[in-house]
Amino acid sequence: MADRAVVIVDYGMGNLWSVASAVKHLGFEPIVSSDLESISTADTLILPGVGSFNRAMQTIRSSEIDKAIGEALHANEAKLLGICLGMQLLGRSSMEDGFSDGLGLVDNEVKKITSVSDQQVKIPNIGFREVQADEEMKIFGGLETRSQFYFVHSFCMQILDDRSKYAIAHHGQTFVAAIESGRVFGTQFHPEKSQKNGLKVLQNFLNL
Repeated sequence: MADRAVVIVDYGMGNLWSVASAVKHLGFEPIVSSDLESISTADTLILPGVGSFNRAMQTIRSSEIDKAIGEALHANEAKLLGICLGMQLLGRSSMEDGFSDGLGLVDNEVKKITSVSDQQVKIPNIGFREVQADEEMKIFGGLETRSQFYFVHSFCMQILDDRSKYAIAHHGQTFVAAIESGRVFGTQFHPEKSQKNGLKVLQNFLNL
């Protein structure tokens, strides 16, 4: 496989071609695939996603894509970026469409967006929102610590007490907008739809 090849995991629930187009624009070779060998032997993986957490995990488990991702991470020392639902799938569990375990690559839970004030917020959260990133986060290198990114989601990843390496955003509540954990990365926002800021995040990930 080419050194600049990027496997975009196809489990039937993602903005595959818009992500592929962004990857290609940045000078890498996107390979959209559900093939287990291609996934397990990749050194760069992107897991996009739009839709139901529960249904996504059922599909991923029944097709054994979860095992292929695990093999890539542990045996092949790959790096992985989850986008939108793909980031949520990295977590421990979600209550969307009933309780479901996630991939468990990070320990955070995923819950529906709620408001911590008397003023209710619109769900889903759609549009550009400010993201506050820790200056140590690798995927935000070269960007302001407060930058705008495009979101579309009704559920969000909860912040753990240790806060490890998070970027945060606010919509009714404070939630995880992006996460870094070893070679596992995630963005709740869509970098492929976030103009120059999003392309910079994607470029930083691909160049790690």
